[in-house]
Amino acid sequence: MNDVSGGRDNPSDLPNRSVNVPSDELEGAVREALSRRVAIARAVPGDAAGAAIRRANRIQRRRTLAGVSLAAVAIVLVGAGSIQLRANQPPAGGAVMIGDPDRPPVGTRSIPPGPDTETPLAEVDLVFGETIATAQGRRVPLHGTGVLERAHRLTDGHGWLAVGAPTLVGRFLWSVGPDGTAQVLLAGADEIVLDREGRQVAWKQGTVLAAAGIVNGELAGTVRAEAPAEAMPLRFVDGAVLVKLASDRPGHVLWRLSPGPLDQGTDRASLRVFDALPDGRLVGEVAAGPGQPACLTVLDPARNLAPAQPDCGPRLGGDGQGTVSPDGRWLLVNGHSGGQDAALLVDLGRLDPSAEVRRAGPAMVGTAVWSAPDTAYYADSSGGLVRVAVDRAVADRPARPTALPGLSGGEIPVVVSGG
Repeated sequence: MNDVSGGRDNPSDLPNRSVNVPSDELEGAVREALSRRVAIARAVPGDAAGAAIRRANRIQRRRTLAGVSLAAVAIVLVGAGSIQLRANQPPAGGAVMIGDPDRPPVGTRSIPPGPDTETPLAEVDLVFGETIATAQGRRVPLHGTGVLERAHRLTDGHGWLAVGAPTLVGRFLWSVGPDGTAQVLLAGADEIVLDREGRQVAWKQGTVLAAAGIVNGELAGTVRAEAPAEAMPLRFVDGAVLVKLASDRPGHVLWRLSPGPLDQGTDRASLRVFDALPDGRLVGEVAAGPGQPACLTVLDPARNLAPAQPDCGPRLGGDGQGTVSPDGRWLLVNGHSGGQDAALLVDLGRLDPSAEVRRAGPAMVGTAVWSAPDTAYYADSSGGLVRVAVDRAVADRPARPTALPGLSGGEIPVVVSGG
């Protein structure tokens, strides 16, 4: 197999978004997002808009009394029933946190999940269109979330957490119940990441980096730090948050949820970080030397993300998308094979230039999820679902995409993690 180096340095797909956006455009964008909630076919008991107004007012009063300085707040407009984010700087929390422990979330209902009546499409949950297709065969309609980019299934049938695609007013974090009814937990963030268990969330907005626990559908114990505007959280690693310092320059740091200015560490060599091994070390790429292409290596958090070994592994040349199997043996990563973009399977048991690299299937789009130590799922650019079996990839039999029934043209399914 011929691997060619190249690709981008862990780019961010976030849109360039100024905080000086006219208020009428902001109001229109949020009005559109929340109007989907109003248009739910099944009636929601109570006055959702009025309840949201009362909850927002109580939250604001508590934060003000606690001495939390807010430069801008989310204002629920009574006549429109929507939220307008002011066109000046975001609040000190970096985004608008929705939630009030004194009363149940607005718009949620306690409805038990229906029977499993459809044929399962995969061993993992999938989101396509306005539906979640579960691994047990249920079809759960989504109510008002808009386009989702990532989703995580909670344990014990408690539903899902879902991160929306970027909008004019930022990303939304949704709590989705077993019946598909959604509640906003967080709004207005540039980026949102969840831990593997769905118990913690980190987000970035402007120069505010924040993290909180997720307890009973509410955000709790928020910690905030000051960070460069171009820095962006990537994932949780052993309770810390891995942060890319800039999209166009090497360098990462682990934020250990301490308040105050972000300690930017000393790493200025790592170009990409794909995922964490079970022991907490990170699999990523560094430049082999000045002017040389990146190569695969293991980074040691105990040594400020310095390479854990002198040898450098294969050169992949992908776009930064990758994930490690639960047992730490395999890396599924985008790269180049035979002059084409492809998903590659790398044996991490011996990470040096002779490491085994196999073509696993077409290039990955969005999130790839391991359903077992030897099986992974992802979507490709055609909207097909790809199931990678390690034994087949090792035997030089790459996976092929399978078309999903009912998927609209150009639509990419979201593979759900967790469960």
